[in-house]
Amino acid sequence: MRLTRTLSAAAGVAALLLTAACGSGSGSGGSSATGLNPPDLKAPTKLGRTEGQVNLVAWAGYVEDGSNDPEVNWVGDFEKQTGCQVHSKVAASSDEMVKLMKTGEYDAVSASGDASLRLIASGDAAPVNTALVPHYKDVFSGLKNGAWNSVKGQMYGIPHGRGANLLMYNTEKVSPAPTSWSAVFDDAAKHKGHVTAYDSPIYIADAALYLKATRPELKIKNPYALDQKQFDASVALLKKQNADIGEYWSDYLKEISAFKSGDSVVGTSWQVIASLTAGEGAKVRAFVPKEGSTGWSDTWMVSAKAKHPNCAYKWLDWIVSPKVNAQVAEYFGEAPANAKACALTSDKNFCDTYHAADEGYWKNIAFWNTPIEQCLDGRTDVRCVPYAKWVQAWTEIKG
Repeated sequence: MRLTRTLSAAAGVAALLLTAACGSGSGSGGSSATGLNPPDLKAPTKLGRTEGQVNLVAWAGYVEDGSNDPEVNWVGDFEKQTGCQVHSKVAASSDEMVKLMKTGEYDAVSASGDASLRLIASGDAAPVNTALVPHYKDVFSGLKNGAWNSVKGQMYGIPHGRGANLLMYNTEKVSPAPTSWSAVFDDAAKHKGHVTAYDSPIYIADAALYLKATRPELKIKNPYALDQKQFDASVALLKKQNADIGEYWSDYLKEISAFKSGDSVVGTSWQVIASLTAGEGAKVRAFVPKEGSTGWSDTWMVSAKAKHPNCAYKWLDWIVSPKVNAQVAEYFGEAPANAKACALTSDKNFCDTYHAADEGYWKNIAFWNTPIEQCLDGRTDVRCVPYAKWVQAWTEIKG
């Protein structure tokens, strides 16, 4: 079962990215457009003897050793097979992950897209030699060389899984059935006080994604690359939406409860939430609206200061191996990264439900990324609004 994740980010950490980036990129959509010029770090060319332990920073539910549930343990076999004892720290936010990785005390981290570029730009994450991770070859192509996990064709981690931010609604109380994010933006007043939204500065990208489709004059290409005019329009839309919001959520259990009680009838959700809510009897449906959606793709990254790099590489290969990747995906509630994992899930419909192998589906998902001044869409004639300003604006949006 997926546990909560939050994405509160500190302005100071986000600002660090700005000092480590330069505006040399061009093009659009790929990592070459980020404008990043990371420190010249080298990936290892071969692995040595394992060091006996590995220290990890992870989202809750990613590093399970049986202590939370005796039936959920993929750490034990890893330790037996590699001799690497796992020490893990659960992080509650991407900001916390970045801070912990800067200490140099951890060997690897399961970074989401709003943290990964920060770690790359600051030199805290090292390039990864994917040839040293045998199971990488079976990772879905859509997760490789993403704008959030690579720079100029160099991978900085091993993809773990992915998920989409969906529009969920109560089928008995919302009619006609929505097809657009307008249900929570321009038409939100129809369900005033019963609209819910994800509680994070990164949610500004959801508004930008909607405006990309509905206000072409803004010329938004990438919801994480917003110049001041585009950013102001997105913030204005969210301030207007605020009047109709009943609750901002970051804990999935609270959203399930709100949809069951009727306090929420329409808003942003995840597939795992939709499945659990429906399983508890609520009449809900969740889908990707016609404008597309935002989403996340997590990447296991190795610290540039790793004291146990060989064990870290062993962990990267283990967590993306078919059996383990299937276990994690089902427990956490996301599409697995390894294509062979789908044959090993206990629920044989799991990968269909989560669209694991449907690359066409994922082409409509704008995965979380870290907004920086050097526009991620490749523009060089304008500065984009950095994530530090997103954090400030989110406080203003919520009032």
